[in-house]
Amino acid sequence: MTISMYQALIPVSIRTLNNLTNILEKGSAYAETKKIDPNVLINSRLSPDMFPLSKQVQIASDIVNRGAARLAGIEPPKFEDNETTFGQLIDRIQKTISYLNTFKPEQIDGSEEREITLQMRDNTLSFQGMPFLLYFVLPNLYFHVTTAYDILRHCGVELGKGDFLGQP
Repeated sequence: MTISMYQALIPVSIRTLNNLTNILEKGSAYAETKKIDPNVLINSRLSPDMFPLSKQVQIASDIVNRGAARLAGIEPPKFEDNETTFGQLIDRIQKTISYLNTFKPEQIDGSEEREITLQMRDNTLSFQGMPFLLYFVLPNLYFHVTTAYDILRHCGVELGKGDFLGQP
């Protein structure tokens, strides 16, 4: 049995983003229960030189939106990075999931060798489709979702491995 590019990206990303939504909902409930200003959690970081929770969620959203679009050979959507509440961050994730649900397997399958070029701040990265998916998109998604999880866990939100992995 083989796995397609679509199967490796779309269902996996949707599941991960749904898990992130649940994590953020627990963060929001924690802030409310403990009478903590939600902005404290949303602006928290693990280290002064790392992005805050809000940016971690925005990047997780962007990486899969842009990754799917590039693999499909279409222009990626642009979301404003202006979310300042748990509700807005959750809405952004839901918009991302809705966008991912618009893709059909035939748009992404067969993109294993598609040339993908990314202009970064200081350099240009070039990939073929499969390495782009396996070594750039998915690791970035997991990194930023894990970091969002870690920020909230560090702030005292009761989260466990099951929250990150979700239910089978």
